[in-house]
Amino acid sequence: MVDLSAVPVQKTVPGRLAGWRLPQESMPADAAYRAVRDELRPDVPPQLNLATFITTGMEPEAERLMAEFLYSNTVDGVQPLRTTDLARRCIAALAELWHAPGPDSAVGTSTGGSSEACMLAALAMLMRWRSRTRGSGGRPNLVMGASVHVCWGKFCAYWDVEARQIPLAEGRFGIDPHTAAELCDTNTIGVVTVLGTTFDGSYEPVQQVCAALDQRRARDGVDVPVHVDAASGGLVAPFLDPALVWDFRLPRVTSINASGHKYGLVAPGLGWLVWRDPSVVPVELGFSIDYTGGRLSTQTLTFTQPAAPIIAQYYQFLRLGAEGYRAIMQRCRDLARVLAAHLNQFHDLRVISSGNDLPVVAFTTGDHASFTVTDLADRLRQRGWLVPAYTLPPNQTNVTVARLVCRNDLSDILVRRLADDITNAVTALRAYHGESRPRQRCDVLPRGSEAAQMLGEGGG
Repeated sequence: MVDLSAVPVQKTVPGRLAGWRLPQESMPADAAYRAVRDELRPDVPPQLNLATFITTGMEPEAERLMAEFLYSNTVDGVQPLRTTDLARRCIAALAELWHAPGPDSAVGTSTGGSSEACMLAALAMLMRWRSRTRGSGGRPNLVMGASVHVCWGKFCAYWDVEARQIPLAEGRFGIDPHTAAELCDTNTIGVVTVLGTTFDGSYEPVQQVCAALDQRRARDGVDVPVHVDAASGGLVAPFLDPALVWDFRLPRVTSINASGHKYGLVAPGLGWLVWRDPSVVPVELGFSIDYTGGRLSTQTLTFTQPAAPIIAQYYQFLRLGAEGYRAIMQRCRDLARVLAAHLNQFHDLRVISSGNDLPVVAFTTGDHASFTVTDLADRLRQRGWLVPAYTLPPNQTNVTVARLVCRNDLSDILVRRLADDITNAVTALRAYHGESRPRQRCDVLPRGSEAAQMLGEGGG
């Protein structure tokens, strides 16, 4: 069982918040605006925040649409019923993109983000397990790798489901298919796979997991569904890796989620959940209401949901089309590969992922480096960049990794600036900590390639 003490609880921070209360008097609107703006003025511009997958910029037309529908709620009155039509079009588009058997009959919903979508998917699996076992089973369990998002641990804690996590191994940052299949039993509600982990951006082997579960079913009848948490990869892989089989082409995959506010290119918060067909959606998961001005069916954990992000997603689908998304995702991947090639010039650094799945570069320091990636992240922070440095989950907690997320608003100029700042930071750290022993060079991209030439081929 997941330890609830591991879930952080927000508390009042002494000092900065002590004594703050609701003011007794009003103030002019412009004064209140300036006060709030000054409080929230970021010390790191959104474009320089390489920690987040969240979209940090849209076209003015998309922003204008969101502003015009700022007060629209998806579950109020007649206007949101039209918004529901747009949401259904988006769901049909995603269902086709993910090869659902019948895109027009696929069931799905918009959510406040992928966390809610994941919990809904898990709840559907739990309800199907209850219906299948009819109360005769023991405690339900959910099988997953250690690289899953924290929301999966929250689901297990909140709904009293045993979380069976597979630890990482050296050279493996995702789920192990054979171990996942062996951990399943008649009380397993499902297996979670991740298309693009937050730790290194890699795709977990969904097809191999499904194959291992097929073998398990043939051996002893244990039959377990698979959910694909494609929060980031669901809107990258279909455009850049169309031959990769990870979606509803696999009969065992019953549901997929993605974040519209990540590589869906929409401002937060928006998530999507699509089931392969109506047969895998428990009836009790849906609620029908008519007290908002029209008959409406809802399957979300929350009730009130802003319509603006859904409208913005429809705009992006309409505006970009498959061709536009493909071009944007390819550019993001190219930039990630360029940065990976640049990092690999330095014998102090070891690249773990080079943008070949998600447009993400993860790296750590070499065996004989005189500084850590945390030191490097601190130096880059002084130049305005926010680069996260974190330890990996069990059994790789001895490895600290830094990560660079390449988004659509990361321009070529910014990439060149980042490359220069990395070079200067490494040089300064070497001087401060002492030179490290060189290791054998191993380029992520071949010398002479177009991507490598974008930054030059000089050594670190």
